[in-house]
Amino acid sequence: DRSTALQPGQQSQTEPVLKKKDLTGIESMDQCRHTLEQHNWNIEAAVQDRLNEQEGVPSVFNPPPSRPLQVNTADHRIYSYVVSRPQPRGLLGWGYYLIMLPFRFTYYTILDIFRFALRFIRPDPRSRVTDPVGDIVSFMHSFEEKYGRAHPVFYQGTYSQALNDAKRELRFLLVYLHGDDHQDSDEFCRNTLCAPEVISLINTRMLFWACSTNKPEGYRVSQALRENTYPFLAMIMLKDRRMTVVGRLEGLIQPDDLINQLTFIMDANQTYLVSERLEREERNQTQVLRQQQDEAYLASLRADQEKERKKREERERKRRKEEEVQQQKLAEERRRRNLQEEKERKLECLPPEPSPDDPESVKIIFKLPNDSRVERRFHFSQSLTVIHDFLFSLKESPEKFQIEANFPRRVLPCIPSEEWPNPPTLQEAGLSHTEVLFVQDLTDE
Repeated sequence: DRSTALQPGQQSQTEPVLKKKDLTGIESMDQCRHTLEQHNWNIEAAVQDRLNEQEGVPSVFNPPPSRPLQVNTADHRIYSYVVSRPQPRGLLGWGYYLIMLPFRFTYYTILDIFRFALRFIRPDPRSRVTDPVGDIVSFMHSFEEKYGRAHPVFYQGTYSQALNDAKRELRFLLVYLHGDDHQDSDEFCRNTLCAPEVISLINTRMLFWACSTNKPEGYRVSQALRENTYPFLAMIMLKDRRMTVVGRLEGLIQPDDLINQLTFIMDANQTYLVSERLEREERNQTQVLRQQQDEAYLASLRADQEKERKKREERERKRRKEEEVQQQKLAEERRRRNLQEEKERKLECLPPEPSPDDPESVKIIFKLPNDSRVERRFHFSQSLTVIHDFLFSLKESPEKFQIEANFPRRVLPCIPSEEWPNPPTLQEAGLSHTEVLFVQDLTDE
């Protein structure tokens, strides 16, 4: 993440480890020490990076796999501003220039030949980027040691991460490539880049990413931007939905001139950022509207589904009720049919009625619950069960009943029970030649 510049590692190592352990909740002292070493013992930067990891933001020390740099550098509308070195003045200046010219030419020629030959013997180690964040941290540390802490806020992350942040936040990204061996680098960093008015402009209006071209990460960016001389600054922004270089500043530029050039580049391209912001807002509004429409549709769909579910449940409830009614009707019909069959069977099994002249016959008058009367003769030797079967076989008799006598009032044991396993005969029950018995309905009990 981009926070403040790194603190120098001059304080004791135990105190920063304990502070970071308290601030982040990390239990392992070794892990705290390792994280602080990665951040060059800058507690603020280490804690900020740890909090970013807890919030789901990738740590700058665990960057995602690097992808090819996708920055448009071929736009013919790129603003380019090159500051040439001042020409010698006076006879003494020209004399010194002419005397040093052969030596300077010879030195740089030999140096270029040596570097060219060295590439065939040993590949440039800068071509392999193994620790891009380490390159950034190392450059920032060396910059502070050499030029002090008063400088623009460095972006503490890789070049790709800086591009992604500038694109996401719709901000200008100022890239500075530092040539360690160039004669104008020291003066530019000390007098221009660290000037208070330059620091204020950069910190308030843009992101600032910097690295040395002697580092693999800086060298990779150098190969993408193709600078011609140092100091080199490139202004990058989102233009036509691509990260595009919109300004190049090369050479030793003074603070006021740098502020004017940066302001000119930003003013000339501000409309693209405004347009992109409007497009994003419109896309966001469209997305919100679509989301609201989707939510309304889903709510309506859920309401329709709920209505359909209730209708299905109601239909199912009615169907089950109809089935239950139908089953009850069928059960009642079966019960009646079985009852009728049972009555017919009982009727067929009744013994014949004795004749009135039979001295052992008993004339019984039955009073049914519907106030009707039924008369029949039985034999003294017959069981009370016969009386019950006779009454059961009658159509007008209830389904369940008991037979009662008046004098004395008692219930005749016509059906086998625990007290009377074998019902008694009419004679044993104490019936006379003529009896009136009452049939009591027990169907509802």
